[in-house]
Amino acid sequence: MDIELIKTFIEVKDSRHFGKAAENLYLTQAAVSSRIRQLEQYFGVQLFVRNRNNIQLTPAGERLVSHAETMIKTLRMAKQDVALTTEQLTQISLAGTPNTWDTYIHDAISKIYARHPNLSLVAEIQSREQISRHLIERTLDVAILFDPPKVDELKIEHLHTFELIPVSTFAAEVENPEEVKRYIMVDWGTNFNSWHAKELKDIAIPSVRTSTARIALDLILQCGGSTYLPDVIVEPYIDQKLLYRLDDLPTFTRELFVAYHKDNENADKLHEIRKMLRKEEPEAPSILTP
Repeated sequence: MDIELIKTFIEVKDSRHFGKAAENLYLTQAAVSSRIRQLEQYFGVQLFVRNRNNIQLTPAGERLVSHAETMIKTLRMAKQDVALTTEQLTQISLAGTPNTWDTYIHDAISKIYARHPNLSLVAEIQSREQISRHLIERTLDVAILFDPPKVDELKIEHLHTFELIPVSTFAAEVENPEEVKRYIMVDWGTNFNSWHAKELKDIAIPSVRTSTARIALDLILQCGGSTYLPDVIVEPYIDQKLLYRLDDLPTFTRELFVAYHKDNENADKLHEIRKMLRKEEPEAPSILTP
């Protein structure tokens, strides 16, 4: 059996929505539906009751949950153990949401890789929901994210603070939000989205919405436009006059956190990594070469 079918089953079970499951798995909704049908054909039972906006497990689906979770955990543990070479004494898995890679992990992970040659590092981009679940299951060692889950089993530490500043490829000063040209809305998390809706309600309707700074920066540099990006990313472009700061619009302070399970078996190694992440400020990520 394809383990991806089991992973899809768990994701649909958690999200109770085929569309959300597809988004979290970076698949189309049709692909998710196809995988669930394959799984139901394999077991010869219906696993979900498909009502509009109300996906529920059938009794057979409920019985499959514990077996499916055990299969995934066992496979991850086997993969981690088999992947280690004789020189690699420890494997650490690290994950972040898309924008944490653009703003912080991109540079930090290169330092970890360079300074710990005997460390087997697994680095992934995951959704906030996936990160929360994998931390609790202890199949993920450490995560870097903006809105950490408030769960008793996890420890949360402040990692870094940066400013999200409004920038544009257009040099003319903006006198009011309605004059912002070709605005791209970047999803910087729940707190930013709430602030944006309140403080920038008159801003131009976004031409593009995206969850990654990489896409927004690429688009405005190639096609022109305006957006909110971290100071660590945009300062080199401002210095070279490829981007201009929109001083008439407010900035937003964003905090970054590191999260890990309190009972992680690699506690000593994680302490070294967290110390490195906290004390070393990341250099400006080279998303594009100015």
